[in-house]
Amino acid sequence: MDIQKSFSLEGKVALVTGAAYGIGFAMAEALAQAGARIAFNCRSQEHMDKALAAYAEKGIEVKGYICDVTDEAQVTQMVADIEKELGVIDILVNNAGIIKRIPMHEMSAEEFRQVVDIDLNAPFIVAKAVIPGMMKKGHGKIINVCSMMSELGRETVSAYAAAKGGLKMLTRNIASEYGQYNIQCNGIGPGYIATPQTAPLREKQPDGSQHPFDKFIVGKTPAARWGTPEDLMGPTVFLASEASDFVNGHILYVDGGILAYIGKQP
Repeated sequence: MDIQKSFSLEGKVALVTGAAYGIGFAMAEALAQAGARIAFNCRSQEHMDKALAAYAEKGIEVKGYICDVTDEAQVTQMVADIEKELGVIDILVNNAGIIKRIPMHEMSAEEFRQVVDIDLNAPFIVAKAVIPGMMKKGHGKIINVCSMMSELGRETVSAYAAAKGGLKMLTRNIASEYGQYNIQCNGIGPGYIATPQTAPLREKQPDGSQHPFDKFIVGKTPAARWGTPEDLMGPTVFLASEASDFVNGHILYVDGGILAYIGKQP
């Protein structure tokens, strides 16, 4: 076995949802560096234009599609367009997601449904759209971006935790149902990642002290730091490549060891 070749994605077509910035952008960049042709979606032309400029700045050729991944008809059309313009999708990364930090007793049912719709229903919709092509090809890789909240609860994230817990089980079920077609479905569970979205949780306080949440996360993580989007690049390529052909239904937590750690004694 040529181990280096087993990690190559040359000739593969990858769809990364919500890859306009942050974690999704880094995952798409990693797949491109490994040789894949990249398609991604976002919901607005403004985000699309910024993303295309960012990819161009890094010298990465991509195809962008305006698509709401909670809309089955739009997803079906996007997948058909990708197949026509790039080829049948070999790799799907279900990355698009949102979080609403609201105490459960203050959260409306509509807000709860919105989080579940984007974080759980959309991965179902997109996976459903790409699986037939993978079945015909006789291979495929699906990577669902789960979370530590697939395993743990925390204040103010009831909808997010419920959706990500469901996504973990959807991952396992896709693996169970379609493994016979040489389709592997795994999850990546990021820990706390330093992105623009989490920047407010790391800002210095007016008195110059460390943000309490920043101190909490660093103290709870054996690596003693926040993760970076780049920390997810290697795991993404592994789960998208032939190197992981006998890995199925697994959630790979990229969290600096936080899930393994009980914390320091006071």
